[in-house]
Amino acid sequence: MIKNPVPWPNGARCACAITFDIDTDSFLHLEHRERAPTMVSTLSWLKYDEVAVPRILEMYRRFGIKQTFFYPAWCMERYPHLVDAILADGHEIAAHGYLHENANGLAPEEELRCLQRQVEVFRRMTGDKPRGWRAPLYSFSTHSAGYLVGQGLLYDASLMGDDIPYLLRAKEGDLVELPSHWAMDDWPHYTHAPDIDYMMPIKSPDEAMHVYMAEFEAAWKYGGLWIAVWHPFVSGRLARCDRIAGMIQQMFDRGGVWFATMEEISKHVSACVRTGTWQPRIDRLPYYEGPVPELPAAG
Repeated sequence: MIKNPVPWPNGARCACAITFDIDTDSFLHLEHRERAPTMVSTLSWLKYDEVAVPRILEMYRRFGIKQTFFYPAWCMERYPHLVDAILADGHEIAAHGYLHENANGLAPEEELRCLQRQVEVFRRMTGDKPRGWRAPLYSFSTHSAGYLVGQGLLYDASLMGDDIPYLLRAKEGDLVELPSHWAMDDWPHYTHAPDIDYMMPIKSPDEAMHVYMAEFEAAWKYGGLWIAVWHPFVSGRLARCDRIAGMIQQMFDRGGVWFATMEEISKHVSACVRTGTWQPRIDRLPYYEGPVPELPAAG
């Protein structure tokens, strides 16, 4: 069903990345600036990241895997001890906006300034620029690809256009796209938050895992890419995180799974393209320069 699977390292059947977006309370201050200080219950839920991130890191140590955390730069500045803990364990930190802003809702110059500010924070706090970016709210704009190339990033993880990596081609250059999709996001499965008008029926961890594992089984069968898009304050809750550990064990028991950071996956894809061992599908961006033509008026 996948016509052009990537040749994964060491003959692996699929590549897997469990990515966590550590938004903490960033978006609350952006979307509810005046009310945020009084939203104590919701703040307590979002600040659960301080409990969940160490728990997730301990789980990764147990399995000996390195993974990727997407981090709004404001959160990095606000919670530097979590940044230090992630880096100390050898994981990747990638960019995820400054204050979890909607890039597709910003003027082009504002989007670029936000990206540049993210890169500055990364250089100061990690010693290097980020290698990848995920648009907050998946809000990739018509300018995002060119701006990411211009800032020297290697990959994007915002789009949903395939089951395997592909290339985004802007006039400024190419990016590796590492796609996921909404079924792999934890908000539709778990999040019930009346304060922010997001109310979904809460699934049990096993119900959510049925969805995630169905996606894994298909990726393993056909040579795909499996990327989870999760949040510590959502999936890092005790019962859910315990079930994630069981899921990882299932994947190890199956065998043929390459657990890797997003940077490692993007570099492997780029190496395959460079050596000619694999040819990617290419999406040229933007898809449209403007609105499509209107239908002709009735004669």
